[in-house]
Amino acid sequence: MSIVGLARPGIRALHAYEAGEQVDGTVRLNANESPDSLAAGRFRRPLNRYPEVRPQKVARLLASRFGCDPNELLVTRGSSEGIDLVSRSFCEPRRDSLVLSEPSFVMYRHFATVQDACIIEVPAAAERDFAIDADALLAACDATTKLVFVCSPNNPTGTLLPRADLERLLRALTGRCAVVVDEAYVEFGGAPSVVELLPRYENLVVLRTLSKALGFAGARCGAVIAHPPVIELLAAVQAPYALATPVVECVEDALEADAAAGTSSLVAAIVDERRRMEGALMRFGFIRKLWPSHANFLLVQVDDARRLVDDCRERGVLIRYFGGQLPECVRISIGSPEENDRLLEILDALENRC
Repeated sequence: MSIVGLARPGIRALHAYEAGEQVDGTVRLNANESPDSLAAGRFRRPLNRYPEVRPQKVARLLASRFGCDPNELLVTRGSSEGIDLVSRSFCEPRRDSLVLSEPSFVMYRHFATVQDACIIEVPAAAERDFAIDADALLAACDATTKLVFVCSPNNPTGTLLPRADLERLLRALTGRCAVVVDEAYVEFGGAPSVVELLPRYENLVVLRTLSKALGFAGARCGAVIAHPPVIELLAAVQAPYALATPVVECVEDALEADAAAGTSSLVAAIVDERRRMEGALMRFGFIRKLWPSHANFLLVQVDDARRLVDDCRERGVLIRYFGGQLPECVRISIGSPEENDRLLEILDALENRC
């Protein structure tokens, strides 16, 4: 049974937007476009013309990078749009539910709230290093559950879900609900992408992004990877012309020029810095705990998180405060060696002040 059958009936009846035909070298009088462009900038495609409804070349390049077929991939505006599309497609308002580990990426809750879906949270214990409990996730699912969200490595805790636990979830939930694995930070975790499991599990949906390891956060480009019927379903929900021409060309150029080949060295440098920062941070007396991370950040518990964030901001360095979600915790992204050294200098000054 395809998980498309679990989608909202109204969504299953949708058809993707059909734009006016786009053929290079033709006179385009079929899309109500301007005959000329006043926009500045040098682009291969004129900005007075709409971009492709779905950027096919970008899809092929991303599919090659992520290890799937192009018909198994939908190009999105970052992975956040993928979360939105999946939530809207599968969860009937005020009737269906989704399950997620907590704490995790806040946008799962955000888009579920927008969709008016029920949110079932499964707490991850700090004393167990916020390990994602697959058995507890499974136990939380009921007849209304259409989606299970798993962020691995998890944001903001840096936790990995072991492959065996994920497969246990996928097997148990086959035909019942989709398991959405958010791999925004997968390159930093030292484990292969779960995309390779797609041929074995029709209920697997994977989110990928170019924002982290490739350093393309400003381009807002990501992908949903799933079985072709699911991709067709989501494409029917996605707005046409989702990616602007400058973004399409920027991503094409980066991937074609093999800019992505430098990803491994960049990731290795960040992982090395993460290890250095783990050791450096633990020497400060006001740091109570530092959790192991498989991502490009560290979650740290301190004596007074709000004051630390404010003190660092006053000195020109921003770190993330989580308030009630994670009491007295801050998330520190791994920057360049110089940026990390600047933070350590500030922390030294703050400790000496105390």
